[in-house]
Amino acid sequence: MKGIDYEKYKMSPRELLTYLLLGIGADAMVSYLFYRSIIAFAIFLPGVLIFLKKKKEELAAKRRRETALQFREAIMAVSASLGAGYSVENAFIEAAKDLKNMFGKKAPIVIEFRSMAGRLGANETLETILADLAARSGSEDIKDFADVFITVKRTGGDLVSIIRKSAFHIGDKIEVKRDIETLMSAKKMEQNVMNAVPFFIILYVSINSPGFLDPLYHNPLGVAVMTGCLGAYAGAFLLAKKIVSIEV
Repeated sequence: MKGIDYEKYKMSPRELLTYLLLGIGADAMVSYLFYRSIIAFAIFLPGVLIFLKKKKEELAAKRRRETALQFREAIMAVSASLGAGYSVENAFIEAAKDLKNMFGKKAPIVIEFRSMAGRLGANETLETILADLAARSGSEDIKDFADVFITVKRTGGDLVSIIRKSAFHIGDKIEVKRDIETLMSAKKMEQNVMNAVPFFIILYVSINSPGFLDPLYHNPLGVAVMTGCLGAYAGAFLLAKKIVSIEV
């Protein structure tokens, strides 16, 4: 049974339309403010496809983070079921019901555990299923848990103890990640504001001083100057984005 590929993201029709309109709107704004040219709009139009590609990557990364966060609750639910006397396989099946109540039926971890229950019913081994999830998840926490679980299951160790320790260990890592994200959130907000400043400046001057920027449009020197400004802005944007994008 093929599971979710966490490295890729398929947009819903609504998401696709929303981001497509945003990309076209950004293209129109840049073309007008920097060039006031329909030709520039056409030249930059392929950039909308790049924008959609980047958004898919961002949404895929967001889903991976959500799945990793939800996985800790999942193994806590498994641990509780094991403590109640369920077998290992049945503990994972029972956990799927608890996760649905916690996160809703569309949450990635709920989809995974429902699929897990079906695959267990089809006589697949739990070790194989967890190894498959670990390979697709893109999460070091899930990979580490799968490796430990498979080793302990094969050697006959204390699964309840191992699962509980894994849950607390993952929980500690999640808290550290949340603390870092909280510290970075203000910087990300500042970055978003600074990204918009050049556009507001050009728009403000254009509205309040009509004709002031006319020498920069529709002539070779003006186009060269505005292209240089746009290139500098793009470089600063990418550098700032890299600085505030910390993977933990």
